[in-house]
Amino acid sequence: MPNIPSLRVLNYFQLHSRETKLKQQYLANRSSNDGYNLQDAGFSLIELIVVLLLVGILAAIAAPGWAAFVNRQRINKVNDAVFAALQEAQRQAKIKKLSYSVSFQRNSTTQNVEVAIYSTDAAIGTWTWKPLAADVGANSDKFLLGGNLSGENIANTTTNSPVSYPLSTSAKITFDYMGVLTLPNNFGTVAAGTEPPGLKIVVAVPSSANPTLASSVKRCVIVKTLLGSMVTAKDNNCS
Repeated sequence: MPNIPSLRVLNYFQLHSRETKLKQQYLANRSSNDGYNLQDAGFSLIELIVVLLLVGILAAIAAPGWAAFVNRQRINKVNDAVFAALQEAQRQAKIKKLSYSVSFQRNSTTQNVEVAIYSTDAAIGTWTWKPLAADVGANSDKFLLGGNLSGENIANTTTNSPVSYPLSTSAKITFDYMGVLTLPNNFGTVAAGTEPPGLKIVVAVPSSANPTLASSVKRCVIVKTLLGSMVTAKDNNCS
């Protein structure tokens, strides 16, 4: 009489072996019938070219907008630095009870735009020049620094082009020991019933056609009153 457990084990292995063969036959038939082969998995050259073209088109569309955003952020930070420099000079004048000035220059060696805050009693050459907004790479090829100053606390009265680039190193803004503008001063001449332009320090993005000219993207700090009140403005209000 046959051993029942042994027959069950034999039948199990026979069934398992048959299932394994059926799976192998199915996979072999599938590879040849439906065109799928593990060795052929991946992207074709045409697919890669299409993807690269799409990426290039999207980059070309997005690049101008991104560049404009970066330029706006840069001049915003530089304008903040100009505003902070003027406020610091005014604050030092009040604290130390001395006249304090703010001057700007473009370093001919490094091409960095620099700012100096100093007492008017300090001898020329003892001022400490510091890069303006150095954290955003503030050099002349990334922005233009201009203004409407023709002298110390004097606004340019030229009607055609009151704001000039670059800002003259002889132009500066000075506060007296009370933090108000020293005399003489002039906020510019205007038509009757309109407000004087004030003393403007302007930061502008260079024109793409001519980097020595300012584009329409501008930021500025305006000293509007004898008391040294300051506001910030942008674009057409900085012209």
